[in-house]
Amino acid sequence: MNHIRHIIEDPAASGMRIDRYISVKLNLFSRSQGKSRITSVLLNGKEAKPGKKVTAGDVLELYYSDPEPPELVPEAIPLSIVYEDENVIVVDKPQGMVVHPGCGNPNHTLVNALLFHCRAMAGAFYLDNLRPGIVHRLDKDTSGLIIVAKNPSSHEFLARQFRESRVKKYYYAISSGQPPEQRGVIETHIVRDSLNRKCFKVSESSGKRAVTRYRLHKTSGHYSVILLHPRTGRTHQLRVHLKHIASPILGDPLYGRRDRRFPDATLMLHAYKLVIRLPAGKGSREFISPLPERFKDILEKLGLLKA
Repeated sequence: MNHIRHIIEDPAASGMRIDRYISVKLNLFSRSQGKSRITSVLLNGKEAKPGKKVTAGDVLELYYSDPEPPELVPEAIPLSIVYEDENVIVVDKPQGMVVHPGCGNPNHTLVNALLFHCRAMAGAFYLDNLRPGIVHRLDKDTSGLIIVAKNPSSHEFLARQFRESRVKKYYYAISSGQPPEQRGVIETHIVRDSLNRKCFKVSESSGKRAVTRYRLHKTSGHYSVILLHPRTGRTHQLRVHLKHIASPILGDPLYGRRDRRFPDATLMLHAYKLVIRLPAGKGSREFISPLPERFKDILEKLGLLKA
């Protein structure tokens, strides 16, 4: 059971429901999640319902439980395997596949598929029953390369490279707009958007530092093909950064805009190259994932496929 005691200091919060305050201001969990996780709420020492409104100066106490970890079940889901040895596996993840189970996605994930393909992983990571072997992630709607460890020692070997920014990752994106320069560096801080918990936004100083290098590859009208090289690994970093330079990714449901020419476009972001050292090898290995058909279809319509 978790417990927090919080003094409401923001005058703008006056009149806000407790459940909304917990979700928007405290960023603990969504209002729907709170229905199952909150066990007791005290406002100024008295029991209060989630719908009661708060006032600046109130003392809010909250008792809540951790979410129930989903049971990991091996699933016979086909995988596009780029490379595999006794220590790691590199997968070309399709768009639409979630990397590991979580709230709203209890199964049909990459982890479920890996546990079926690599039967020994479950026993090797018995202390991590949620993200066995995962050292980095791709958004559900981002396709491309992801490397997964098969055992704890390999996990630490890979994770150290990510912590020390020694892994090189490259992405292709098709954007609705053109960046201000042919090549450049986007360096900002990124924080969660208090008005929409699903989104992040650029901040002047608060949040986590985020750095992305980019190069304009091709253009057609106001559409651009951009090569991206993130130097940090923040959630939604590339999507937030391209929106920040007025070049949102085509088909992005969170940070983009509906496109009249390509109204059915899905998120046009693909992790196409990964450069990393492997536990049993010398030097770095480079892995490549060709552009998926959804990219080729739009590039062909833009006249850029063979340009």
